[in-house]
Amino acid sequence: MDITKTYFRQISNFDYVNRDLDNSQIDNYTQVKNLFKRGKIRKDIFEKLNYFVKYKIEGDERPDQIALKFYNNESLDWVVLLCNNILNVQTEWPLEQNAFDSYLLKKYGSYSEINSIKYYESVECRDSNGLVIFPKGVKIDKGYTITYYDNGLGSEKTISNVAIPVTNYEYELNIENLKRNIYLLKTEYLSIILNDMELMMKYKKGSTQYVDKTLKRADNIKLYTN
Repeated sequence: MDITKTYFRQISNFDYVNRDLDNSQIDNYTQVKNLFKRGKIRKDIFEKLNYFVKYKIEGDERPDQIALKFYNNESLDWVVLLCNNILNVQTEWPLEQNAFDSYLLKKYGSYSEINSIKYYESVECRDSNGLVIFPKGVKIDKGYTITYYDNGLGSEKTISNVAIPVTNYEYELNIENLKRNIYLLKTEYLSIILNDMELMMKYKKGSTQYVDKTLKRADNIKLYTN
C-alpha cells in the first residue's frame, strides 16, 4: 500500500445524482467522496495497549505534525486521529492558544468572568503517619473542614481550609490538558492498519449501485418518472 495516501484519497467515491434544476441531462451525476464509509482500527488491535505508546501533545501541535514526528509522514495524520477515535478535531483536539482565548471570551463574556471561581475542590490531607485521609480534587464547599482521629498522635484532629478555588479558566484549561494525552500506534504495526484501511474502503460486488471497487452510483429516480 502507498503510505503517502491521505485519508480522503483512500475513501471510495459515490456518483450522486445531479440536483441542478437547469441541468438538461437526466443521467448526469456528480462524483463525491462517500464520507459515510469511515475507516477504523479493528477491535483486536484497538483494545490492546501494547500496540500503542502514550504521547502528550505539545503546545499547538497538529495531527499532521505529530504524524511527521512519529511516522516521518505527515499524510498519516488520519492514523493519529483513528488511534484516539477522534471524529471532530474542532472539539476533541486541544485548541490553539488564540482559539482557546477566543472560545473562553465567547463562552464567559469577559476576562473577569473567565477568572471568577467556578467551584472549590479539596487539597490532599494526610495524617501524622503519612496516610491519606482525604484525597485531592474532590468538589467540596468553601470553608470545608475535616475532623478525624490521628492514630499517630493518639488524638482527634481538625484540619480547616481544605478547599481551594478553581476558576473558570483553570476548569477549561484542565479539560484542554486532558485532550493532550493520546495514544499512537507503534510503527511496527503501522502496515497492518494501512492494509486494513485499503481493504476496508473498497466496495464489494452484490449491490445494484456497485460500479467497481472504488465507485458506487446512486439510483436515479429521474430515469423512471414521466
